[in-house]
Amino acid sequence: MISPKIPLAQEGFPFIALSAFFTLITAILGYEILAWPALLVTCFVVAFFRDPERMTDASPDKILSPADGKVILIEEQLDHTYLDEQVIKISIFMNVFNVHVNRIPIEGTIESIHYKPGKFYSADSKKGALQNERCGIILQCESGQKIAFVQVAGLIARRIVNWLEPTDTVQRGERFGLIRFGSRVDIYLPLNSVIDVQVGQKVTAGKTSLASFT
Repeated sequence: MISPKIPLAQEGFPFIALSAFFTLITAILGYEILAWPALLVTCFVVAFFRDPERMTDASPDKILSPADGKVILIEEQLDHTYLDEQVIKISIFMNVFNVHVNRIPIEGTIESIHYKPGKFYSADSKKGALQNERCGIILQCESGQKIAFVQVAGLIARRIVNWLEPTDTVQRGERFGLIRFGSRVDIYLPLNSVIDVQVGQKVTAGKTSLASFT
């Protein structure tokens, strides 16, 4: 049974409160020229930090999307950073209108977490893919295989939030963090994975199946 909760990420409360306070003050003082834009900003901030409950109908062997957004890349490449092997990389770009709470793709144990400071280029650019701030998580699946998923900051995103710690046992669909104001998540899968999505497809965190192991 899912416990009821406010459908907003707690990390958004200070931003929502500040925006709402500014809106209220400008309205009380009669500065309509400021109050209406401030109200729109408040509505946007509330929408950005929304955190709806999610349930999937995908079979248990499926690897779920860790992020809402659009698939912008699917390719084989040699990964020296996380898994140190040939992998299939899937990149999901989140614009400012997507839900930005990230979710665990599949059951397993967190092996390690790798944070790297960096730049803030557009998350869907080549420079962003190589040089932006990021937080990579390596997960040992219950099947014995390993995957990695990486939060990448974007042009506007200036804060990666990650709630995981090494040795955590996690379930697919669980929330593990978020990235503020536009970003991307990359997931690295073994070559024997069967991919269920294609470039340009919109995906939903904790619901859409990205792949399965053969």
